[in-house]
This record gives sequence, C-alpha cells and structure tokens, in this order.
Amino acid sequence: MSAQAAFLDGLVGTAVSFTKQIGEADLLDFARVTGDSHPNHTDEAYALAAGLGGRVAQGSLMVGLIAGASTQYLTQLGRPAVSYGYDRVRFLKLVHIGDRLTVDYRITEIDTARSNASAQARINNQNGDLVAVGINILHFT
Repeated sequence: MSAQAAFLDGLVGTAVSFTKQIGEADLLDFARVTGDSHPNHTDEAYALAAGLGGRVAQGSLMVGLIAGASTQYLTQLGRPAVSYGYDRVRFLKLVHIGDRLTVDYRITEIDTARSNASAQARINNQNGDLVAVGINILHFT
C-alpha cells in the first residue's frame, strides 16, 4: 500500500463539528454577496405572509456552512486538499434567524484510485432537528 493510500484509509471516521447561530446579518450579507435576495430571506412581512414563520436562511448558505466545516477539517488535518463539489444536498427543514446550527462533518468513504475522500455533512438545529445534509468530496494531491 502506498503512503498516499495509507493516509487516505486512515481518514475514515475522522470528523469535525462546529456551531453557529444564524443572525439577520448572515442572511443579508449572503444575499448581497450572492444575489439571492428573495423576500423569503430579506423581508419579514413577506416571509410571514408566505407562511414561513419569518425570514429563512438561503439553502446555499447551508452549503456554505458545509464548506466552512471542510475548511476546519483540513486545518485540523494539516494537509491541503481541494473540494471537488457536493452531492446529495438536501434542505430538510427551514432555518430561521436565531436558530443555532451544529454542523457535523465526517469522512465516510475513500476513493484511493482518485485520491478522494467523501464527507457526510449533517446540520442540526438547536432542537436536534436535521435541517440539511450533503456529501462533500475532497481531493488530496
């Protein structure tokens, strides 16, 4: 087994986790940067009238939190890699301003031939409800 293969095999089960409270500035800043300024995210009265219970976070902000977990994981690991993308991303429950989210990021699968590692990301709110999931593919050089 090559050193790279042994390194990759040793990653299965390694993980990182962090918690972030979603604030109004997160939604507005994300809308400004991405252009996703739909009233669901930026207009409280609109979101309430739409039956959303108030403004909700952009789904792509949840993907951004997964990217943040990836960065924290690679920093912890001390080894460079690049993200090859995201698979099976699903937004399962609305995220509102004030929700406290925990992002759990765990390496679950290795593709030694491609030097890739797949991480399962799960985002839960303060009530333990699963709000988003996805798989992040990392490529190690």
